[in-house]
Amino acid sequence: MFSRFLPSFRWADFILPSTLQLSPLMELLLEPVDCNETSCRLQLGLQEALVNAVRHGNAGDPRKCLRIRRILTPNWLIWQIQDEGCGLSRDARQGCLPDQVDANQGRGLFLMHQCFDDIRWSRRGNRVQLACRRP
Repeated sequence: MFSRFLPSFRWADFILPSTLQLSPLMELLLEPVDCNETSCRLQLGLQEALVNAVRHGNAGDPRKCLRIRRILTPNWLIWQIQDEGCGLSRDARQGCLPDQVDANQGRGLFLMHQCFDDIRWSRRGNRVQLACRRP
């Protein structure tokens, strides 16, 4: 009875060791994306987020895990990526302006903002939600 009032959505959870071997994972995460151009853009953004989680969040420690949730709704494609680190500070999250693209820090965050329609962080800063409107 209540199902007609609930939004139609599906999700998949992935828990993986913290590694930079991302190719098989990227295929799974991007499986529901139809448009090749959109897929390339989202792959770039997801790869940046995953590399940041492995290198900075989990400090490259393979004993730590990445938790990833892919959520599909009628209007949105959403990925949540969580690492076991202490989190990215609020100031660092805001510091992704175009004039900082050449810097060693901040380039990945800038690219993520270019690839997704909406980015949200957990209060602690160790989980990011990346969302793209469906075409």
